[in-house]
Amino acid sequence: MSYTPPSWSPPGQRPPGPGPRSRRDRGLTALAVGLTLLVVAVTGAGWYGYGPGAGDERTRAADAKESAAPESTAPPSTGAASPRPSLRTPRPVRAPSAQELAAARRPGEAAAWIAADPTDLPRRNIRVDGPWTVGGTVVQALYREVTAYRLSDGAEVWNLTLPTPVCEAPEHAAPDGRIVLALASSGSRRGARCDRFQMVDLRTGKAGWTKELLRDPARDTPAIIVHTAISGDTLAVAEGLGAAAFRVSDGSRLFTVPTENPGRCHPDRVAGGSRLLVSATCALGDDPRTRYSQLRALDPRTGAVRWRHRTPAGRRVERVISVDPVVYTSIDNERLTDDWRIVALGPRGELRRTIDPRPKGFEHCVNVGIGAGLQPCPGVVVGHGLVHVGGTDRAGAYDLATGKLLWGVRAHDGRTLTPVGFRSSRGTVVYESATPSRPGRTFVLGEGGAGKEETLMNHPAAAAEAEYSTMAGRVLQAGGRIVVMPSFVTGEDDRRQPRLVSFAPAPE
Repeated sequence: MSYTPPSWSPPGQRPPGPGPRSRRDRGLTALAVGLTLLVVAVTGAGWYGYGPGAGDERTRAADAKESAAPESTAPPSTGAASPRPSLRTPRPVRAPSAQELAAARRPGEAAAWIAADPTDLPRRNIRVDGPWTVGGTVVQALYREVTAYRLSDGAEVWNLTLPTPVCEAPEHAAPDGRIVLALASSGSRRGARCDRFQMVDLRTGKAGWTKELLRDPARDTPAIIVHTAISGDTLAVAEGLGAAAFRVSDGSRLFTVPTENPGRCHPDRVAGGSRLLVSATCALGDDPRTRYSQLRALDPRTGAVRWRHRTPAGRRVERVISVDPVVYTSIDNERLTDDWRIVALGPRGELRRTIDPRPKGFEHCVNVGIGAGLQPCPGVVVGHGLVHVGGTDRAGAYDLATGKLLWGVRAHDGRTLTPVGFRSSRGTVVYESATPSRPGRTFVLGEGGAGKEETLMNHPAAAAEAEYSTMAGRVLQAGGRIVVMPSFVTGEDDRRQPRLVSFAPAPE
């Protein structure tokens, strides 16, 4: 690995500034315009699709990038599992059992477990929500099931079957382990709406209250697209051009988030955790060059506004990286992710620092796509006054006070580097994804960057095929372990993927 901040620039990298928009971004622009018109004009029944989305685009893009990358000159490890082929020639990924993984583990390799759910799924791409950690378990929501696995060995602890598929879930659960899932109105993909809410206790797997929180008898207009977030005992729900808050414990309504300025800033998305944030699109009907976003921090119990922040005209809030401190990504309304920034705010919502990661080749939230919820922004973490940015073949640390790149590292074989947490004030734990022929690894990137990283775990070759099949969709650090999950899984029987792959330092 090599990386030379701050003047390093990879060969062939486009210069900073707007470039030609991809077919996907042009399509998403058209989709956003069409959705805006639909939200404004709709008066009858709506719909909610819970099939392929931006995460699926990322999976296909990652496959294409992996297929196009030059083959590594280093020989694969002897005895490794057969590399996963391109999705163009599908075959099921066999998940080795815990006993098989233990028997195949070589000296110096991490311990691992793989969760492979045999549940039959519809023949399409299905979103995966979570993971959430509660006590000694990691929990995942997939289609019509919520399942908890023991962190130590991957054994299933409980499983809850839902009446209809999950179509949206908060990034964070409540502090007591309860969560509220948004469910589709039916199991049918066509005409399904996102209008049912189900509370689940992630500690026990018991289902709690269920309600149609968004149905307004006065207008009988069902939810079209829903975004949710939890802060404390408050569930915030944004739908269409409005938002409201409910109590997680019993589903009772707490407050409605008002439209401001006057009537020109419409709440559209929410972010949770230790703070509750609500974004709004302002000057919605105006030229994209004058449209902007407003971000409000609300008291999660009362809805009182603690501070307001607005973007410059022509830009919008896209993803929230951190709620404490508040750090988000901003994109241009017309150039989209070709023109993105990292924006850090002060304690009262004032602008603290704007960082442009494009000159170093960093892609927006590891190319996760746009137009979804405010959270998460995969591959970017904030802590100790730094923002650590990952992506395809690189990771680096920027100083939030100065905006300068302090150090970084590059991988030379197309792997994705995902910062997932911190080992110390100056050491970031980074997950390095698997390739078709090599397993991943976990290392600490510290002050000094390239050449100074410390390997924490070499992932086992026997799990490489399953690890690669996740495409590093979501990566979590929990209890000294790394948990890797796909963003989407396919219901095709000949493309069956593991649900979770987890690694931990091997016992001495």
